[in-house]
Amino acid sequence: MYNFLQRLGRSLMLPVAVLPAAAIIIGIANVLKAMNTAPTVAEFIFQCGLAVLEQLGLLFAIGVALGMAKKNDGSVALAAVVGYFVVTSVLKPEKLAGILRIKEDAINIGFDQMNNQNVFVGLLIGLIAAFCYNKFSATELPTALSFFSGKRLVPIMTAFLSVLLSLVLFFVWPFVYDGIVAFGKWIINFGPFGAFLYGVFNRLLIPTGLHHALNAVFWFDLGGINDIAKFQSGDGAIKGITGRYMAGFFPVMMFGVPAAALAMYQTAVSKQKKRVAGLMLAGSISAFFVGVTEPIEFAFMFAAPVLFVIHALLTGLSLFIAALFHWTAGFSFSAGLIDFLLSLVNPVSNYPLMLMVQGIVFFVIYYVVFRAAIQIFNLNTPGRGDEEIADPVADPSESDENSAKPAGKYSAMSAQIIDGLGGKENITTLTNCATRLRLEVDDIEKLNKNQIKQAGAAGVTTSGKHNVQVIIGTHVQQVADEVEKQMES
Repeated sequence: MYNFLQRLGRSLMLPVAVLPAAAIIIGIANVLKAMNTAPTVAEFIFQCGLAVLEQLGLLFAIGVALGMAKKNDGSVALAAVVGYFVVTSVLKPEKLAGILRIKEDAINIGFDQMNNQNVFVGLLIGLIAAFCYNKFSATELPTALSFFSGKRLVPIMTAFLSVLLSLVLFFVWPFVYDGIVAFGKWIINFGPFGAFLYGVFNRLLIPTGLHHALNAVFWFDLGGINDIAKFQSGDGAIKGITGRYMAGFFPVMMFGVPAAALAMYQTAVSKQKKRVAGLMLAGSISAFFVGVTEPIEFAFMFAAPVLFVIHALLTGLSLFIAALFHWTAGFSFSAGLIDFLLSLVNPVSNYPLMLMVQGIVFFVIYYVVFRAAIQIFNLNTPGRGDEEIADPVADPSESDENSAKPAGKYSAMSAQIIDGLGGKENITTLTNCATRLRLEVDDIEKLNKNQIKQAGAAGVTTSGKHNVQVIIGTHVQQVADEVEKQMES
């Protein structure tokens, strides 16, 4: 179950990574609207960006299907599209009214949500499509039906199972919808304190990857909050309220995490500072500009868990303060500088520049608290004690004329990671999320964490007897591609 939930959390990153395109397009439209020039052009561009947000459910169905399937195959994506249209089409209020021969206003209001923005249905369909791919993609039918064997069978079986899901949802969905809305309203009624609780648990769940599932409740339309879509589109937004489950992340990711990195750098032993500087600088740039904080967080969350608890509490405090004063800004991907600049021209934002003032305060708080905690408790952060960083292994290809090629850049790093994982024969599955390699191995006892870290990884975590995560950073895709290439060679 743990591995299943972890893979599901990773799968959610694929559709989430598409959202920056919508934010940029809508941001351009808002700039034009603010300038009060070319209103027709501005509205056209705005609707183009909105088109992405209006397909969130379908995007999640495809993303989950690809992430949960054994391989990223096009047939599982097609199956997800087929299944999603089956469910959302038949359960539309107008369709149900015709089937049941009753007036449309007598249909439960929850069925109004059976559209291409329904993330919950997208998750279910994605899981069904992935199951059908894993189960039937290699199935051989009798000769008369052989044309439909293998991957062609996947969307067919998904369609049949989607009919059954439609039937189940017909009876269950009204209760599910009402329950989720009640939960969302319960959190909303906590006001700023609810934002605090969300911020704390958002960070604490990062080691498991389940923070994405929690985010879906507040950022998407699972409980009526739908913070991202409402903020970006303005549809149903309340100024000073919409965005409260996003705004508090800006001071933490743009200022707090880099301050923590600075504290870890300055408390490293002298001979280690140069090596720690490279790791912390790269992670800080990633956190500040694009809001990807995992390279730094994984550098201390297991080596010094007390710091991670402090980090979670400070994140909750940041969300609490922003919500208390109704300072709001929003993002489509994460709380970095790029999304913040786009928020400045979004009419839903409320005193967004105050978040930068709050960020400066949080920079000081993070730096002082982290440095004091590291020194008082003598914590093993990078460059200290057991966490001293070894010299990177030299890449023998550097002197080769082909070393400038992208593959050569990660060749030695990937080779050493494979060796540290016990060799390619010990690796059974390989996938990646935004910053981590996610693997399953036959024998976890063959793992050599020090060797993997020496290759350039920010950290290594294990769970159960077979699951391994290697924290790489924002260049994880290139490393994953090279690891896969070497495993197949």
